[in-house]
Amino acid sequence: METIIIIVFVLGYLAITLEHNLHIDKLIPALAMMAILWAMIALGHLDVFDIDTVNKQLLPTHIEEALLHHLGKTAEILVFLLGAMTIVEIIDYFNGFATIKQFIRTRNKVRLLWIFASLAFVLSAIIDNLTATIVLITILQKVIHERNLRLWFAGLIIVTANAGGAWSPIGDVTTTMLWIGKKVSTPELIKYLIVPSLVCMVVPTLIASRYKVFKGEIDKMDDKIELTPKGPTMLYLGLSAILFVPVFKTVTHLPPYVGMMLSLAVVSVFAEVYSRSKAFVESKSNSGAYTHHNPVHVALTKIEMPSILFFLGILMAVAALESLGLLFGFAQDLNAAIPNSDIVVAIFGFISAIIDNVPLVAASMGMFSEPIDHPLWHAIAFAAGTGGSMIIFGSAAGVVAMGMEKINFFWYLKNISFLALVGSVSGYLTFMLFRDYILV
Repeated sequence: METIIIIVFVLGYLAITLEHNLHIDKLIPALAMMAILWAMIALGHLDVFDIDTVNKQLLPTHIEEALLHHLGKTAEILVFLLGAMTIVEIIDYFNGFATIKQFIRTRNKVRLLWIFASLAFVLSAIIDNLTATIVLITILQKVIHERNLRLWFAGLIIVTANAGGAWSPIGDVTTTMLWIGKKVSTPELIKYLIVPSLVCMVVPTLIASRYKVFKGEIDKMDDKIELTPKGPTMLYLGLSAILFVPVFKTVTHLPPYVGMMLSLAVVSVFAEVYSRSKAFVESKSNSGAYTHHNPVHVALTKIEMPSILFFLGILMAVAALESLGLLFGFAQDLNAAIPNSDIVVAIFGFISAIIDNVPLVAASMGMFSEPIDHPLWHAIAFAAGTGGSMIIFGSAAGVVAMGMEKINFFWYLKNISFLALVGSVSGYLTFMLFRDYILV
C-alpha cells in the first residue's frame, strides 16, 4: 500500500510540475492528491506516527490526531498568508506602491539596474518576493518602454527578489514555513543569511552591469507619478505593520498569525477612516465613476485564493507521507548515503529550480529532526529560496514575471540562469564561510 501511496504522490507532483503543459491549475492535482492519500491511509488502516524530535524516533498515534495536528500547522501558515496578502491589497487599494516610483529619477541604465535590484532585495524581505516582483515589474513597465531591455531588468528582479526573500521570515513562503514551524527564529535567520543573501544579490547585478545591454541611458522615460491622498501613508503603515509581526512573536511567543491578525486590524481601521476622507473620495471620483467600497472587502476579493488552496493541498499531502514515517525513513537513508549535509542541501537547491520549492521545504521539515536554528535549516532556507531563480518557473517570482512580461523559457535560460547560478553558489559559499569560521 505504501508503494501505491508514493506512486500517487509522484503522479500528483508531476501534474503540478507540468501545470503549463497540461493546462490544469496546480491547485487541482494538489487537492486531489491530498484527499486521495489520506483516504488511502484511512481505508488501508495504515499506522501513522508523530516524530519525536528529541530522541529522533517515531511515536504511534491515531489518524484523527495526526490530521488535526497537521491541519493546525498548515492553518497557521495559511492564516498568516491571508493576513499578509490582505494588507498588501489594502496598500494597493490606495495606490500606495506608486510612492516607490519617486525613488526612480535617473535615466542611466546601470544606476536603474542597481535601484531596481536594491528595491527588489528590500521589498521582498518585507512583502515577500512574489508581491515585490509584481510591484516592481508594474513600475518597470511604466518606466522602460523598450521590450528587450525590460526583459533583462525583469530577469534581474527575479534573481534579486528571491535573494531578498531568503533572509527574512516573511520574505518567502518557504522561510515563513520554516519560521512558523519553529525551525528558525528571526534573529538567527537574519544573522546567518543576510550577508549570503546580499552576496547573492550583488554578484549577479555586478556582473550584469558590465553587459552591453546596460550601457548608456534610456531614450524615453515616463516621469509621471500618480499618487492618491493617503497612498504614501498607507504604504508606510502597511509595511510597518508587517514588520511588526516578528517583533510581536518575539515578545509574546505567540504564533505569527496572531500578530498578523493584529496588524491587519490596525491597518484596516486606518483604511476605513482614510477611504471616507474628502480628499480620497475626490481623487477617486476624478478618475471615473466612483462608489465607496469597504477597502478590506475589496482587498479580500483580490486575494489569490488558488494559491492558498494549493498550499493547503500540497502541505497536507506531504503531511500524509510524514505521518506514515516515509520522509523520516528517507532522511535516514539519505544521511547514510550522503553524510555531508552541504551536498544534500545543494542538491535541494538545484531541485528547487525544477520543482516547486514549497513541497520541497515541506518534505525537508518532515525528513530532518534537527533543533531550532540548527545551521541545516538556514542552509535549506537559502538554497530553496535562491535556487529557484535558476529556471524561470522555479520560483513564484519567476512564474509571475513570466506571465507579466511573456518571458520566453529559453531566453531566460540563455541570459539569466547563469547569473542566478553564480549568485546562488557565491551566496551559499558565503553562508558556509560565516557558519564555519565567523559565527562559530
